[in-house]
Amino acid sequence: MLLSVSATTRPPRVGEVDGVSYHFVTDDQFDTLVASDGLLEWAEYAGTRYGTPRQPVLDALAKGETMLLEIDLVGARQIRASFPDALQVFIAPPSWQELERRLRDRGAENETQMADRLARAKDELAAEGEFDAVIINDDVDEAVDKLVELLGLGGRALNRKGNL
Repeated sequence: MLLSVSATTRPPRVGEVDGVSYHFVTDDQFDTLVASDGLLEWAEYAGTRYGTPRQPVLDALAKGETMLLEIDLVGARQIRASFPDALQVFIAPPSWQELERRLRDRGAENETQMADRLARAKDELAAEGEFDAVIINDDVDEAVDKLVELLGLGGRALNRKGNL
């Protein structure tokens, strides 16, 4: 199983590596990806665009590999339209308070961006019923174990980079 690497127009945060954490692209490069159908899905979030490059996913599927996409609700809806048989799993926080604490502890957004992110999170949480399964992320290792079990991967486990 592979974890797809999304493209984004935002600058890297401390410790993020281009091509590993994200493909960091300019607005013009992102526009080209959209215009050339180079993305399976994409969305704008808090003034930044994110999307899943099409070709790596199609290449993995052609090899019989499973590709895990880490995407938002808008992207999940686009994927469902293109790949109706794809298993969609909603990763939920244990509580609203914990979600807000995690977001604030990251310190990645100003107050305006935080308010936008929290408003969007309310919409996303309300849509969890659209998904095939829900995993509560109260402990990262336990959430990964549940995902591995759900995907039928047996004793194999994903590492933080999405590899078995």
